[in-house]
Order: sequence, then C-alpha cells, then structure tokens
Amino acid sequence: MERTEELFRHYRCLYAGLLAMCDANLGKVLDLMDEYGMWDDTMLIVNTDHGFLLGEHGLLGKIGMSYFEEIANIPLFIWDPRARVQGERRGSLAQTIDIAPTLLQYFGVPIPPDMQGRPLDETIAEDKPVREAALYGTFGGHVFCVDGRYCYRRPQAADAPRRLYDFTLMCTHMRSRFSPAELKDFDLAGPFSFTKGCRVLRIPFESPKAPPALGQPTLWDLLEDPGQERPIGDPEIELRMIDRMIRLMKDNAAPPEQFARLGLAE
Repeated sequence: MERTEELFRHYRCLYAGLLAMCDANLGKVLDLMDEYGMWDDTMLIVNTDHGFLLGEHGLLGKIGMSYFEEIANIPLFIWDPRARVQGERRGSLAQTIDIAPTLLQYFGVPIPPDMQGRPLDETIAEDKPVREAALYGTFGGHVFCVDGRYCYRRPQAADAPRRLYDFTLMCTHMRSRFSPAELKDFDLAGPFSFTKGCRVLRIPFESPKAPPALGQPTLWDLLEDPGQERPIGDPEIELRMIDRMIRLMKDNAAPPEQFARLGLAE
C-alpha cells in the first residue's frame, strides 16, 4: 500500500471516529459512577495497550517499525478514592506493569516479590517517582530507554549476530502451534528471576518477516522535541542512557545474546 497524504488523512478520520466512540462510552461509565455514588470506594483506571502512527515519521500503524512516542507514550488516567486528586497531571514515569501492583495494594493483597511494577498511590497523591527510567521495544527490533526527558534508541550492532530465541513453556504462536521443525533444536534455559525456579524451553527463532533493526543509535530530547524529529548528539547523556539500558536489561534477566545483538557489554 502506497503511503500518501490522502491515505493518512483517511486513517486520521477513522481514528477520530474511534476516539469519539470511546469517549461516548467512557462517559456512560462516568455517569453510572455518578448515579450510584461510586467515587468514594471505586478506583477507576483508563489505559490502552499502544498508540498508532497516522503519518508521523511517514509511517502508518504500529507493526514492524520503531516504537516512537506516538506508539509508546500511552494515556493513563487513574481515580484513586484514597487520594481524591482530580484534574491534575503527573510528570513521573509510569508503565503498564504498575497497574497490577496498584490494584493489589488497593485491595490489600500482598505484591509478589518478582513483580517489577510499583504501586502508584504516592505518584497519584504527590507525584512521587517510582523509577528513574523505563525499558521498552519490540522482539528482535530496536530497544528504547526513556527517563521522561530523554529517549535513547539502540539498534542491532552492524557486525553482531542476530540470535533470537523464544523462551517459553507454552509452544504456541499467536495463531498457531509450534511446528515440529521449530522444536527440533530447543534446549533448556534458566531458571530466570521471573520463572519461579523453573527452567524453560529456548527455541531458535527465525522469521523472514522480521528484518534486523539496523541504523545508528539515536537520542532525542523529548522536552524540546516531543515529535522526535531532531536527534541530538550529547555523548555524556548517551552514556548515561546506555548505562540505564544495561541495568534495566539485567533487571529483566535479558539473555547474553541480547547484549551481543545490541553491541552492549553485560
């Protein structure tokens, strides 16, 4: 499909219609909370899983491309009856992994020690940070690190082997089971920090539809350039973001081949 301005306009109109539908239906939820007096004892969380590119960076959609801010920086609205804060923004960095521990804490349920998310009660109440940086990206693609001000994108190193593996005990793709050919060369890996003492299958992954994410490392100042149109060159900030990326990859038990793929030292 040729990506033209006419096509982008068409998809923007479709997207605007979807937003209007979501807005109308969310309004029904809010009206019911008014009607039944639920604001005193009900936490409300409004969130989504990803954004969508509608012509920004000359791209459309979210699959097979870098996770620019339009995709990765998603809405999160929370009403917490304990704090009763409304109509205010928070500058602290939050992730979707924070939703589960926030709910567990609200209902008085112990938070499992291997959860990396953090409850957002103090962030909601007084904008107290729960992390200094966040790691995100896509399987076999670019890896990003953001600290709220700067965003750093790391591609695959040009001379690095692209060894990708599925780590799983559930041998299914999104729409199909693993084939016998895919399972011929598996071995066992782990246990990892998040597998509760269990080892998992490590299965080589090959896909002609997933080209390597090459290019140069890129740094953006999101305060001055929220649209990520003007990369900056600042070696000191870049080194700081690389250090944060390495620490977060270790926190997530990233396997050695991921460090090698990105040209990073473990």
